[in-house]
Amino acid sequence: MLSLALLTLRARKGGFVGTFVALLLGAAVLSACGILLESGIRAGSSAERYAAADVVVAGRQEVELTFKDLDGSTVNESQPLPERVPLRTSSADRITGVDGVKAVIADVGAPVRLVTGAGQPVPGHHGTGVEAHNWSSLGLGDFRLTIGHAPRAAGEIVLDTALAAQTHVRPGDDIRLMSTSVPRTFQVAGLVALKDGGAPRRSVVFLADATLRQSVPEASVQAFGVLAAPGASPHRLADAIRSVLHDDTLAVHTGEGRGRAEFLDVTVSGSNLVVLAAAIGGNVLLVAVFVLYATTSLSIRHRRREIALLRAIGTTPGQIRRMVAAEAAATGLLAGVVGCPAGLLLVYWLRDRFAGHGIVPSDFGLALSPLPFLAAVLVTVLTALVAVLSAAHRATRIRPTEALGEAAVETPGLGRGRRITGGVLLVLCAGIFVTGLAQDADFFTLVGLANALVLILVVAVAVLGPLVSRTAVRLLAPLLNRTGVTGYLAAANTRANVARLAGAITPLVLAVSFSSTVVFAQTTGLRESADQLRAGLVADHVLTAPSGVSPELAEKVRDMKQVASATGLVRSKVVALGKMLGAQESVSLSAQGVDPRALGSALDLRPREGNMKALSRNTVAISTTTASWLGLGVGDTARLHLGDGTPLRAEVVAVYERGFGFTDVTMDHDLLLAHTTGKVDESVLVRSAPSAPDLTQALSHLAAAYPGTVLRDGLAVDDQLAEQRANAWVNYLVVGVIIAYTAITVVNTLAMSTAARRREFALLRLSGTARGQVVGMMRRESVIVIAAGVGIGTLLSAFPLVLVSMAVSGTPIPAVTGLGYLAIAGATAALAAAGTMLPTRMLLRIRPVEAIGAKE
Repeated sequence: MLSLALLTLRARKGGFVGTFVALLLGAAVLSACGILLESGIRAGSSAERYAAADVVVAGRQEVELTFKDLDGSTVNESQPLPERVPLRTSSADRITGVDGVKAVIADVGAPVRLVTGAGQPVPGHHGTGVEAHNWSSLGLGDFRLTIGHAPRAAGEIVLDTALAAQTHVRPGDDIRLMSTSVPRTFQVAGLVALKDGGAPRRSVVFLADATLRQSVPEASVQAFGVLAAPGASPHRLADAIRSVLHDDTLAVHTGEGRGRAEFLDVTVSGSNLVVLAAAIGGNVLLVAVFVLYATTSLSIRHRRREIALLRAIGTTPGQIRRMVAAEAAATGLLAGVVGCPAGLLLVYWLRDRFAGHGIVPSDFGLALSPLPFLAAVLVTVLTALVAVLSAAHRATRIRPTEALGEAAVETPGLGRGRRITGGVLLVLCAGIFVTGLAQDADFFTLVGLANALVLILVVAVAVLGPLVSRTAVRLLAPLLNRTGVTGYLAAANTRANVARLAGAITPLVLAVSFSSTVVFAQTTGLRESADQLRAGLVADHVLTAPSGVSPELAEKVRDMKQVASATGLVRSKVVALGKMLGAQESVSLSAQGVDPRALGSALDLRPREGNMKALSRNTVAISTTTASWLGLGVGDTARLHLGDGTPLRAEVVAVYERGFGFTDVTMDHDLLLAHTTGKVDESVLVRSAPSAPDLTQALSHLAAAYPGTVLRDGLAVDDQLAEQRANAWVNYLVVGVIIAYTAITVVNTLAMSTAARRREFALLRLSGTARGQVVGMMRRESVIVIAAGVGIGTLLSAFPLVLVSMAVSGTPIPAVTGLGYLAIAGATAALAAAGTMLPTRMLLRIRPVEAIGAKE
């Protein structure tokens, strides 16, 4: 069978081009997703401040939650922590007692802001900010003192050379440092640089240990660097330290892991990248199955005569299945091998796009190994096998006496199995839609139902393809009959070949319905978020800064007589256990900290029940969607983990409606601020007292004491939606990949279908049909395919979008942009037209007498 399959491939090279291209692109995308997935798991950067340490003990930057699955089994799930986990100083004594430990050095630090003499904030190297650390931790890293001396006096500071060049200072010059208070002036005592002379990944300054504790009170122990005794193995020492500490909140690192402990942004980005890569790869794999099924079904249908002849001379169904399986395996293997290099180019393009939208750092490194490529090739081959065996099922079941008759004409109607399957799927879709509308389900349940609905609807259309095509022809054929002979021919052809028409329509339905659902679900969410932001912010003025606002600024503003209320606004994330479609899962929720006294006056979250002003260190308020997701109400106890992993049990005192515009969880300002890395506010919201004079001048004067702080009349909606827009962009990227992938399939499918009609075109021309009439016939057939594909795809997307809109805004009308819909429908239509008309014009260049005698 293998030799016969190879001979078939050689003889039918044109027929396998479409399948090969689809498999190649699938392998490219899957290999790129595999590289992103591995890079996310192994995310890290070369250690700099910890490069000389043999072992690094740091906080475990993830929290693990245990819960019961639907089948009763115990599940452990981890969620990344966005804030640095602080360490207890007492851990150093336990580490020191481990055999093989020469010394333990605590790395104490915190993010700070430098200010030039002209009052301009310094963004730091690559805009990553600046961190202050204790001078005694210098021995843990790869730094050396290049000029000057160590910081000895209370007012001395040491900068890295790249930072000094950026601020144009030298030893002996003054520079101001600001943490959570007004800037304080320091004298530059010296400069440090990496031993290789390069700039550090993140700008750093060093202060004397005592000075750091006094000038940067929010500094905490970020890690313990362990220097091993001579002859001690770092890995064995790490194992011994783990045994002694026996603390799930701590992580012990060696080798490359030291970089993950040092650079928190890379670690968190890696966790996000794992989720994104899995989502993109899963969607593409799902689409690949549909796409390849459509392509291989068409290929098998074009080979009906060949398969019929094989059955007539005694070939068994098993032999035919093995032959087409061998063909698919060979095609998939070749496509996978050729597609993987293209995936390597694609992954670098994706990495740059992710970096441009702030999802990963600009210097995020990719982990390259053979594993993603091997996995992509294996999945490509398996996908090809599944698609071709499914498509060949009917062709291999017919009896030898029926084989040639079966091949002569296209079998009308649907088989009983397909009718039953399609009917069951449609009933299931109706049940999902009615359930979503009738029940007071939470947002995430409705979104889950919407995603399941669009998928099942597309499957139903694929199963009932000939029936759907026949319905479309009945509606559109009368219009074509009115356009003359070419219209009559087009209508007759579509009536006689509904299965071929279904193979062309299904990819269009998939592209339009899936793309519309994903894109307009995002636009609906963004519209609601923007509306809630504009309605919920009732403050007159907003103080903000790119690197954060000192918390004491809110206190000073609050003490002004012209101010009715003011609050610092700090943001972070919390982790909890939620429930989606009946199954528990760990969830990461956005959180904000505010002064309860300012709720209602500076910030209106539109409480549905409870008392928002009852917020304290032991209470929280949650949004309506979060309440449904977590199954909580007023008076219940929320079990949360704050951004640095600290567990919190708090009573729910209120449920509010404007969670999309703001955050899922609202808590006391000081409570949340204490568990963030930077210990700074995102902004300060100010509400003027009634009949008070204009505050603009007074607030501007106050803000001038905190360089970088600017005064605005309101929150910048675009800035507040930056994270949501980044998430939306990722979904647009998924849609773009799917549309590009489906586009190739549409062109392939239609090109294959058109190319198989070479003898038909020749017969028409020999019987007197003009070349222009054949082109007109195909143009009108394209109209039927495009109108049916785009129309059905649009109709299918309407049902899940109604569920999404109900979940987001409570109304059934989603935010559908005309330009966005035209882009989706227009691109799909253009590709469908190109896939039909280009092969048609190429075939018409062949002389009819040559084409009529050519083999199939």
